[in-house]
Amino acid sequence: MRILITGISGFIGSHLADYLSQTLQQAEICGLVRPRSSLDNLVKIDDRLRLLEGDIRDPGSLLNVLATSRPDRIFHLAGQAAAGSSYNLAAETINTNVLGTVYLLEALKELQQNPVVVLVSSAEAYGLAYSDELPIKETASLRPLSPFGVSQAARDLLGFQYYKSYGLKIIRARVFHVLGPRQPAYYFLSSLAHQIAEIEKKKRNPVLRLATLENKKDYTDVRDLVRALWLISEKSEPGEAYNLGSGQAWSGNEMLKLMLGMTRAKMVLETEETKTVFPEPPILLADIYRLTRLTGWKPQISLKQSLLDLLNYWREKV
Repeated sequence: MRILITGISGFIGSHLADYLSQTLQQAEICGLVRPRSSLDNLVKIDDRLRLLEGDIRDPGSLLNVLATSRPDRIFHLAGQAAAGSSYNLAAETINTNVLGTVYLLEALKELQQNPVVVLVSSAEAYGLAYSDELPIKETASLRPLSPFGVSQAARDLLGFQYYKSYGLKIIRARVFHVLGPRQPAYYFLSSLAHQIAEIEKKKRNPVLRLATLENKKDYTDVRDLVRALWLISEKSEPGEAYNLGSGQAWSGNEMLKLMLGMTRAKMVLETEETKTVFPEPPILLADIYRLTRLTGWKPQISLKQSLLDLLNYWREKV
């Protein structure tokens, strides 16, 4: 089996590469990486992992990568993943996440390739969910609240349209919030862990800067998530959509309390005040019945262990 992972050097992509290389002894794994991008996350590169340079915003490079890799299965993870930054990078976010997906699917059509494609989007596509819609089912309306969320909704819908129009074997994965080692510091929990690690080593003033803590989010460890991605690629029929989450939601205050219990450092908590307050979904909670019924998947790593592993990751990095 030949597998292509777009965005392989990123947070989720690198963990997926680790999981597949450990689980599938006979698979050839290819990864799409942008020129000059950091490969620090790919800590377990072996002879079966082949990195191919390209850019999802460049149709020509995608044609070359697909012609070279000839994948039986694609996990499409590449894109601009910072929801908060998308307000100031709206055009870039749409260009990368939406047009990049179009270019990938068009390249498959042009080359007459039809692998199984797991098209990964974010639960930010759901956006505003009302109380009578919780937990959120795959049939819920999409009401994104950020340019990033809009790009994820469009990405998901493109997957459905290309399946219906051209018969491409696309499975849509709507990923709720993720945490674990290697998570970039622009994510809320990783930012907290990064700050705590720096305070512990006296590399910054003992002030922990916080964003909004009231909103509730459904968190899954990235190592559990990549198992779910593989399982739906194996068991799902094309055209289907699945929520990938834990089925539980925690507020920022609850997560902060857990993380503070993992350090002896003394610090002052300071809420950051921004001039512009953008809307955020008050709660994103997944209904994962379809996923568990199909695959039997359950989270194996506890929330506390995920947070501790994330904190220890930054303790080693700073």
